[in-house]
Amino acid sequence: MANILQINLDDLLHCRSVESARVEFKESWNSDTTGPQVLRTICAFANDLHNLNGGYIVIGVGEEGGHAVLPPSGLPPETIEAAQKWIRGNCQRLDPPYSPILSPETFGDRLLLVVWVPASDMRPHRAPVADDRRGRYWIRLGAETVDAEQRGDMLRSLIAQTNRVPWDDRAARDAEVEDIRAIKVREYLREVRSGLLEEPDERETYRRMRITSQVNDHEVPRNVGLLLFGADPMNWFRGATTEVVQFADRAGDVLEERVFRGGLLDQLRDCLNHLGNLSVTHLRKRPDRIQARRWVDYPMTALRETLVNAAYHRGYDVDQPEPVKVYLYPDRIEVISYPGPVAGIEQNHLAADARMNPVPARNRRIGEFLKELRLAEGRLTGLPKVFRAMAENGSPPPGFDFDEQRTYFRATLPRHPD
Repeated sequence: MANILQINLDDLLHCRSVESARVEFKESWNSDTTGPQVLRTICAFANDLHNLNGGYIVIGVGEEGGHAVLPPSGLPPETIEAAQKWIRGNCQRLDPPYSPILSPETFGDRLLLVVWVPASDMRPHRAPVADDRRGRYWIRLGAETVDAEQRGDMLRSLIAQTNRVPWDDRAARDAEVEDIRAIKVREYLREVRSGLLEEPDERETYRRMRITSQVNDHEVPRNVGLLLFGADPMNWFRGATTEVVQFADRAGDVLEERVFRGGLLDQLRDCLNHLGNLSVTHLRKRPDRIQARRWVDYPMTALRETLVNAAYHRGYDVDQPEPVKVYLYPDRIEVISYPGPVAGIEQNHLAADARMNPVPARNRRIGEFLKELRLAEGRLTGLPKVFRAMAENGSPPPGFDFDEQRTYFRATLPRHPD
């Protein structure tokens, strides 16, 4: 059986590298009842209102309390064949038609059908319903598939995204497929334990990972493929570096300056190793206890989340030539990225325990790869993790700010007071 999924099946079933709201489980298949539900969810994932890059429907697995019931009940081979035929045929009834990726999978000794629904470049889509020949625009709100027309301005927001492909999913027409480094792709697939490692054809691997795109009569890389797996993304994207500057004092005298280049994943790892080496661990004995008190200048969890967030949410387009900047002062670290946050995020959303409604992500594909590597957190959970890591270390709380024009976003991690 050919391997189609980039994601590891066990991770998918446990929602480890993809948010649970982007996975829907169906214990059994019935073309009269399950079929229409699956069709509406395919429509909703393809519409991708919040730029999360669609989602997955797993048929043959029950759901309880938002989690998969394991071991799965599975499906007979003839049911999987019938379900695939029904889904392919009825997806042509979507307006405009859309073709999800169907992947029969084996988990233990049970057969499952995974319907992978990447975000569509032809959105918005409508799915037919019994009482409306035109169909309805379905979207995902949390873990629910809902009618956009019944949710206030949701339909207006969806239509505003028509043919608006996020930067990281666009074709890089000036590059060639050979600009993607096959060894870097295989390293990634090995780390996420993907079955695509068994695919011998490099170009077929790229297609299944959706890091290349067909343009007229030839293939070219997508921006995300060059950014993550290219030898030097600076050849195409001027600001695709990370700059670390260490200051000797508060006056701003530079002690050391380093620039991290290469693929985004290599940049992040190299930069994090560098910052980790600069963060000193401290021990202090306490007369009333056997165990010594332990803390670090900057908790690694907070550093990692802050740097990864900057790489994930920054802009890489031609009008964003500035690198991610990491400034190390004697009393703090500042991580600055450009531009500022997307519309919908306000300053009050950046406080501890603040709640925020979902807003469209800037880079849906970059986020997906980072989450599969466990580098990025699930939706809206990264900042709380930074606050928690700083508090557990005994450090002052982090700070986050941006200017009124949203030209930059700055995260500040104060050094431990001792």
